[in-house]
Amino acid sequence: MVDPEVPPRLRWWFQVHCVVDLLFAVPLMIAPVTMLSLLGWTTIDPLATRLVAAALVGIGVESFLGAGTGREHYLGMLRLKVLWSLMANLGILLSIVQGAPAAAWLFQAIFAGFSTLWITYFLRLSRGRG
Repeated sequence: MVDPEVPPRLRWWFQVHCVVDLLFAVPLMIAPVTMLSLLGWTTIDPLATRLVAAALVGIGVESFLGAGTGREHYLGMLRLKVLWSLMANLGILLSIVQGAPAAAWLFQAIFAGFSTLWITYFLRLSRGRG
């Protein structure tokens, strides 16, 4: 039975997030140098890139697998998504200040959008307003 306290739109966003995560994670895992070179990076650490890809896969796939769960699972996942996306925003901004390629702004925009979405839903769900 689907928990009525979890908004259907939040469940939908979790599925979208899974797809977005995997769209970025798979190429970053398989060909980190090629992928990031295409986006303007000149200094690439394949290990660090693959660790980011692994985090994206973990968070994205768990978003998909937990689709039919209840409020408590969504709150836990939202907490993780808020922390991950806020720290990613900070890391990207620091990298931009230090001269990251222009494509970093695309990643900043994606993470900022998801951060806003996750914070909004976390606050709503934690207050019991779904």
